[in-house]
Amino acid sequence: MSKKNQHVVPKGNEWAVKGEGNEKATVIVDTQAEAIRIARDIAINQKSEVVIHRLDGTIRDKDSYGNDPVPPKDSKH
Repeated sequence: MSKKNQHVVPKGNEWAVKGEGNEKATVIVDTQAEAIRIARDIAINQKSEVVIHRLDGTIRDKDSYGNDPVPPKDSKH
């Protein structure tokens, strides 16, 4: 299984979870919170990152679930 970062992106009035580099969404759901939960589960399984985008497409946040040799200090949790 490849380690693809999971992106939570807007898709019309819904939210999509897309593996990095994929054209098609893995899943499309009604809320960003639901998309983040699904993306997090995939990222934990693949030891990758979740990249959360805003409605305008800019990056809002990132969370790493991989094997990072120099993990950043997480001040959010």
